[in-house]
Amino acid sequence: MNRTTKHTGWLIALGAALGTAAGVAAGHIGVWLAIGVAIGLALGGAFRRSDPACPECEAIHKMHSSQEEKLR
Repeated sequence: MNRTTKHTGWLIALGAALGTAAGVAAGHIGVWLAIGVAIGLALGGAFRRSDPACPECEAIHKMHSSQEEKLR
């Protein structure tokens, strides 16, 4: 099975870099760095890629979801 890359790390780093640049310009590096990381996390969560579902994976997910429903 192929692994897909997660872009969350890159977006956090981009947010941190932009936050640092804004912090240097504004004079409050700590605040803007935190804001940049938070924005990077939000973007990383928003741009999550879904893996293409293969028939084998789909069958496993259906089996797991049916077992979870039985436990409820």
